[in-house]
Amino acid sequence: MASVEAKVRLDLNNPVFQDNLLTLQKPERHAALDTLHKIRQLSWNQLYRDQGLKWEKITSIRPSQGIDAIYSLRITQARRATAYRDGDFIRLLTIAPDHDATYGRK
Repeated sequence: MASVEAKVRLDLNNPVFQDNLLTLQKPERHAALDTLHKIRQLSWNQLYRDQGLKWEKITSIRPSQGIDAIYSLRITQARRATAYRDGDFIRLLTIAPDHDATYGRK
């Protein structure tokens, strides 16, 4: 049973997310890892309210079957990641090359 008070658990196993993360330039990669470290320490309630992460539902992308909604969050100063909630896990999907790409716009 998922709870808003439960600590966020990370799922970094998506190959696209891994490729996006590992090909970032070193300063951005370190910033992304700092953000992931921060997320691990938060409850879901804290993640939803965190002004730095800016957790937002993406309405322009239809989620795959079995996923309620896709969300974006700030992973570095210049980039946003996409993810969805699955129980206590945040399943990270991508790190967009720029802000508009996160929302499926060119």
